[in-house]
Amino acid sequence: MAGNTEPLSPRAKLAVTAGKAAAAVSRAAGRGSGSVIGGRVALKLDPDLLARLARHLDVILVSATNGKTTTTRLIAEALRASGPVVSNALGANMPAGITSALAGGSDARYGVIEVDEKYLAGVARDVTPKAIALLNLSRDQLDRAAETRMLAEHWREGLAGSKALIIANADDPLIVWAASSSANVVWVAAGQEWKDDAWSCPSCGGVMQRPSEDWFCAECGFRRPTPSWALSGDHVLDPHGSAWPIKLQLPGRANKANATTSAAVAAAFGVPPQVALERMFSVQAVAGRYDVVTFMERELRLLLAKNPAGWLETFSLIDPPPTPVIMSVNARGADGTDTSWLWDVDYTRLAGHPIFVLGDRKLDLAVRLEVAGLDFHVCESLDEAVGMAPPGRIEVIANYTAFQDLRRRVGN
Repeated sequence: MAGNTEPLSPRAKLAVTAGKAAAAVSRAAGRGSGSVIGGRVALKLDPDLLARLARHLDVILVSATNGKTTTTRLIAEALRASGPVVSNALGANMPAGITSALAGGSDARYGVIEVDEKYLAGVARDVTPKAIALLNLSRDQLDRAAETRMLAEHWREGLAGSKALIIANADDPLIVWAASSSANVVWVAAGQEWKDDAWSCPSCGGVMQRPSEDWFCAECGFRRPTPSWALSGDHVLDPHGSAWPIKLQLPGRANKANATTSAAVAAAFGVPPQVALERMFSVQAVAGRYDVVTFMERELRLLLAKNPAGWLETFSLIDPPPTPVIMSVNARGADGTDTSWLWDVDYTRLAGHPIFVLGDRKLDLAVRLEVAGLDFHVCESLDEAVGMAPPGRIEVIANYTAFQDLRRRVGN
């Protein structure tokens, strides 16, 4: 249970007020939510503000390469059964954005916070979390993300000695390696479709053996731990062996995995799986992801995919051919300017779909699709792509800033 709320110092109050003012100016200027600039201003005035704002909360941190925004949302919905929640629901997941989110949670009991992978250890030191959910680690843009083994080692060192309960994916060797330095771990069998970053042992560098869903290193004995929670088809299996049905409005196997981890987190705070999963059903979209919108009298489903593992999961949930697919790729600062990751994505899974390509780096994507032997059209705008698409709902897949561009265009 979180401690009693202590009044903020005059300096902290000034920092919060200045941060909110800066955010309001940013919003008025049409430059986004203002959460990042507001947090930066607040932290400049009080560098310890994040720790002060978290002091009265039971904090849950969520980190991963993919799925952290959705899982954060699902956990927040589940925990609202037990008390008020403050969360960075829009995905501003670095210290400035987290500070802005917590500044609005003076009456909350829980803080459910998504954290960028590179900042997890530092944020954990600041906010003293009660629980940390670790979902997966896979390759991301090379110019902005650390090599996965280095990131796992950083987590392992940063979490050593933490008193937080770690809820971790037993199917990802990198996550298991990172979490194994902690004394209190709940293992969840959430699955791992993307395996290309986990063929070498993070402990000794040997070749990982994967005879089935199990995995182990024959050289050093590092192996998959026995999970307490598991995803089994459309059910969550709890530590007692009871099966609880998963009914989500969010599509795909990956979101069932996210719900399984979320149920394990909620149970640690006294929310039963049945209650937690029922509350998760209310989530229809997450920061625009999975939204179905009408544009130019056509239905478009908006899907976000930022790296090879994310694209693989997205391909598994789109409607089958001949459903048209629009793909948009940018390479701005928030995306990473290196597009070499496109070559790690198996685009042959789109065979049979009418494909339309746009975005700042549409030609990079076009070359990749050409090599994959796919037919496609390069378009200058969403309007052009929608106008050319054959009948039926259109699946629109984009990376981070391209997704934001598309949301603005369709008024979402």
